[in-house]
Amino acid sequence: MCNLYSMTSNPQAIRDIAKVLEDRTGNLQSLPEIYPNTMAPIVRNGENGRELVMARWGMPTPPGYLKGHKVDRGVTNIRNPTSTWWKRWEGVAHRCLVPLTAFSEPERLPDGKSRPVWFARNDGEPLAFFAGIWCRWTSVRKLADGETTDDLFGFLTTEANREVGAIHPKAMPVILTQPDELDVWMDAPVAEALRLQRPLPNGVIARAVEPLSPLE
Repeated sequence: MCNLYSMTSNPQAIRDIAKVLEDRTGNLQSLPEIYPNTMAPIVRNGENGRELVMARWGMPTPPGYLKGHKVDRGVTNIRNPTSTWWKRWEGVAHRCLVPLTAFSEPERLPDGKSRPVWFARNDGEPLAFFAGIWCRWTSVRKLADGETTDDLFGFLTTEANREVGAIHPKAMPVILTQPDELDVWMDAPVAEALRLQRPLPNGVIARAVEPLSPLE
């Protein structure tokens, strides 16, 4: 399960590649380590076209999993978007693109501990996008904050390809690298869009060093 990724690309690249018409993020800073329940940029369909905004990582947790819990930390990875809980957000109004430059999966070590292994594009291009969904939701995300209304997001997962499967065999995020894929995810009917829920071809990504570089 991907619970750590980075976005250190130039914000102008996000706007150009994702065809953003309105940037609401302000002075978007380099985000070398993005963890669940923190803020990160997403591209969504707005009233005047695609807009770049900040949202909190972690979609609402299905109520059955919240019994006995005072806080909903959110669901970051979504494997079955057609299930009853997720189906309400499958339309274009709730789809989003989540820009990334690298993502990590946990590697289990012989001593039982784990460490993050980073993956990035292998073709010299830094930027890619998770296929995501978003919603506006009222819940308690942090006990100290009480109930808040937030824009939340998560992204789809699928079977792991060769590179990710060597570290995390169960799954990998759905990652879009081609401009036509971005348009399909953001604009196409559900059946066509969900055909993008597939692993990247082998060789498209490779293990990378920890992405701590500043914005280029």
